[in-house]
Amino acid sequence: MPLTTNHHHHFSTPQSLSDWLRPRLPSDSFAAWGTKPGTKNVHNLWLELSEGETSLADSTPPVRTVQVVVVRVRNPKNLILIESSQQLSNGDVRSRSRPLSEKMKPGETVEAAVVRAVKEELGSIVRVSCNLDKVDEFVKILPDSYSRKVEERVSLSYPGLPTCYILHTVDAFVEGLPDSEFCTEEEGDEYERLEEKEGSELAVACKKHFWKWVDSDSLSS
Repeated sequence: MPLTTNHHHHFSTPQSLSDWLRPRLPSDSFAAWGTKPGTKNVHNLWLELSEGETSLADSTPPVRTVQVVVVRVRNPKNLILIESSQQLSNGDVRSRSRPLSEKMKPGETVEAAVVRAVKEELGSIVRVSCNLDKVDEFVKILPDSYSRKVEERVSLSYPGLPTCYILHTVDAFVEGLPDSEFCTEEEGDEYERLEEKEGSELAVACKKHFWKWVDSDSLSS
């Protein structure tokens, strides 16, 4: 759907974004941001806008649009790796039950986003087991596996905020992953490049990822 976006530079601070959102969202939903377990807060959304990862339509309620790369990591048994849960910086654990996924940066190619997603979320274990410095050395995207679809639903991270997810999905093999369930730590701080920005220290970041292998038939299409 066509969207008229409010670009991130219109919100100079998290407070200005909060002031803009408050009259446009149900008050009980907005109050749940960062307080309901597993949710993020207005600082997170402001940083997403600052990074260009998210746009907001000037509507009531606003519609958030995000480009997401989804990596269906396969193993030789043709099982799919899913992230079962995440541990957040505030101590919350939120259920995921989805393949590796990452918001894309402005102008980023799908291939580059795949490598970055693997590096950030699986790199802590792959780097050790493969003893490789370059992530692209242990990521192989399967030819002709790309698909694109659009999903519209209310965000779980930001209750009450309708979100349009443009999903870019590929299948890939990643060397060095355990055969059983495992845990990885986020490589670097999710907002380390924005440390000088107001609110980065107040954003909820992901610290640990918990993974398991499942039969591809158990995943919804």
